[in-house]
Amino acid sequence: MTSKDRIAEPWGTRTPYAAGQDWPVRVDTHLAEGLGLEDVDRWVQTASILHSNGDALDIAVKDGRIAEVRGRAVDRVNHGRLGPKDLYGWQANASPDRLTTPLVRENGQLVETDWDTAMDRIVARTQELMAEQGPSAIGFYTTGQLFAEEYYTLGLIAHGGLGTNHVDGNTRLCTATAAAALKESFACDGQPGSYTDIDHADVIALYGHNMAETQTVLWTRILDRLAGEDPPQIICVDPRPTPVARHATVHLAPRPGTNVALMNGLLHEIIAHDRVDHDYVSAHAVGYAELEKRVQEYTPEAVSTICDVPAEQIREAARIIGGAQRLLSTVLQGFYQSNQATAAAVQVNNIHIIRGMLGAPGRGILQMNGQPTAQNTRECGGDGDLPGFRNWSNEEHVKDLARVWNIDPFQIPHYSPPTHVMQMMRYVEDGSIRLLWVSGTNPAVSLPELARIRSILDQDRLFLVVQDIFLSETAQLADVVLPAATWGEKTGTFTNVDRTVHLSEKAVDPPGEAKPDLDIFIDYARRLDLRDKDGNPLVKWHDAESAFEGWKECTAGRPCDYTGLSYEKLRGGSGIQWPCNEEHPDGTERIYVDGAFWSDPAYCESYGRDLVTGAPLEPAEYKALNPSGRAVIKAAEYLPPHEVPSEQFPLQLITGRTLYHFHTRTKTARAPQLQEAAPEVWVEVSPAEAAAQGVSEGDLVRVTTPRGSVQAQARLTGIRDGVVFLPFHYGYWDTPGGHEPDTAGRAANELTITDWDAASKQPIFKTAAARLERLGAGPGAAPAPTTTASAPVTDTGRPTRGDATAAVDEDVHATTEGQR
Repeated sequence: MTSKDRIAEPWGTRTPYAAGQDWPVRVDTHLAEGLGLEDVDRWVQTASILHSNGDALDIAVKDGRIAEVRGRAVDRVNHGRLGPKDLYGWQANASPDRLTTPLVRENGQLVETDWDTAMDRIVARTQELMAEQGPSAIGFYTTGQLFAEEYYTLGLIAHGGLGTNHVDGNTRLCTATAAAALKESFACDGQPGSYTDIDHADVIALYGHNMAETQTVLWTRILDRLAGEDPPQIICVDPRPTPVARHATVHLAPRPGTNVALMNGLLHEIIAHDRVDHDYVSAHAVGYAELEKRVQEYTPEAVSTICDVPAEQIREAARIIGGAQRLLSTVLQGFYQSNQATAAAVQVNNIHIIRGMLGAPGRGILQMNGQPTAQNTRECGGDGDLPGFRNWSNEEHVKDLARVWNIDPFQIPHYSPPTHVMQMMRYVEDGSIRLLWVSGTNPAVSLPELARIRSILDQDRLFLVVQDIFLSETAQLADVVLPAATWGEKTGTFTNVDRTVHLSEKAVDPPGEAKPDLDIFIDYARRLDLRDKDGNPLVKWHDAESAFEGWKECTAGRPCDYTGLSYEKLRGGSGIQWPCNEEHPDGTERIYVDGAFWSDPAYCESYGRDLVTGAPLEPAEYKALNPSGRAVIKAAEYLPPHEVPSEQFPLQLITGRTLYHFHTRTKTARAPQLQEAAPEVWVEVSPAEAAAQGVSEGDLVRVTTPRGSVQAQARLTGIRDGVVFLPFHYGYWDTPGGHEPDTAGRAANELTITDWDAASKQPIFKTAAARLERLGAGPGAAPAPTTTASAPVTDTGRPTRGDATAAVDEDVHATTEGQR
């Protein structure tokens, strides 16, 4: 089908199918105007990087440029379907405001330079700090959209070459809790479920997961099941009336910050009505008695009081979940970015463990990712963990990694857990981290409490390196800016939520002097002259395929085993799920079959943490708890959020996504169809809250928290009373690429709090206390004066570090998040 209706009909037409059948193929295509299939010079295999689904597609190349895309019918993930961001987002690659040459700061201004000058400055500062302070002076903050080969190379340089523990990805903001919850329950990362579980499930429960807007093709798969014979029942947990909620059998809309109480209420009912697979629990789990005791007090009536959800709805949802024969559960930001994130996500795992709903068709868990290569950051060490799901507190694992890298084990920092980004910002703030290398992300927009973050990044004592494709807000503060290639302009692999590995081939050349991230990292290691213990180069590869071979060696024998994969095997057909090795040459659809977990104390990735304090368990504690390597059932007590509504701030603010944009619109705002579909920020408010403030549909309103304000037009929806919603995609500028800046304040993260989950360290974006006030009527109303928190600005509205820019196109207003 063509894409002409895909803004109005983002999920396309229905191809109904029944439980146990294969999802029918439907190939979606977007043709550039005036171009036909016969006009294409060649097709190049890839997959999408504008969401976490991993939709496989082909790029059409015409006259050396990307001209169109089509879905890959043979791929297991999407069976040819594409979502709106797949169909239109590629147009951003050709934006005229791409970074094309390195920039360095001279006399307070960013000026164009050559690669040697830029890299020599970075290397010289690295060497100075290593001699003066050591590796603790250096930090790396990366994205969720590079390739596995690039993350692995960065992890090798940071951990094995420099020896710093300060490495994290912006996946900390979207998927850290997914990893943490899996480690708590199964002592290892890796999704137990598969997308094909949708084809078999009779109940699908979505917890804080607006799949319809975050993974449109996966939601299409559910819609097609709902349209077929024997449709599954849907349980939705979300305070908003999302498209998922509109299709739900039961929609639970709890008060933000109360997810643990709700989950304990569901578990109470499942246990009270003996919907427990006692044989499975007895053979394959530890900790059930503690859970049974903990949830006794969480009756539907008690939970109703905490969550403001009718007790009968809780009972009905528990009855459906408890009666499911094939239960699939998915979890995302509504749980991950909220109070007690890991504890809540773990309770979803607990439901599956006590019901024996693992390792079989339709019986799975997808602790979802928010970004396309979030899984790779976790596998490869891009989030600070040790590559190959090795356990940083297991000396034998450290020694094994040192063997792979051919270095002394003491070179690999493992004296404490890896440093998460919010702690890294504290270290920058106090002057401990003095060189921060940011690649493919824009913390000046995406982190909580932005006024504080901008002041941290603007310090003169910080040497800031930014590697990106546009001149983002963070890049404007940098000492060195490196122009990078993006998707379609380089080759590499990436892994989606359900462990499917895709190969993305280079289709066109990057603009100007822009380089692949892999080439930049390899060049950095070469200039630093990093060596192994035999005097050979530490980084032993020179291109993407040789880097992939190095990564495969690192995964041998580990849960995420890639040794059976190759570029050749990934070409031409479908993506393949890891583990893929000699035992599983065609990949592995589901893990944890028959209760075979990766949780043995000698093998597991993590010994777990205290869900309240975040303190890691000692090896001896874990061995005593789980000597036989079973699943771990962890109970949790509900604790209220740190910031609660007050007389001055009587509402709760939650943030989230819209279907047509990704992150802060770096690419999607440069795709005309997507930008036109959602050009402006808005705030969702319930009719009751709107009436209390005299607000009507379309009125200009101000949302304020103790940290700042944002102005937006009001949308009256069925969102629960006491809650307001802002999409987080919108920054400080009008449409990127040449428009004047918007100084009224549109960035939701002006309002969010500096707080994070104790176990996963994921920032909390969904429980800020807020108030709402009307500023004017309808579109075009004159805005009232605003006191939006912001960094100092020039007369053009740009955040400043010295002067804004020189020898750089003054029309570059690329202030959306630099996420490639």
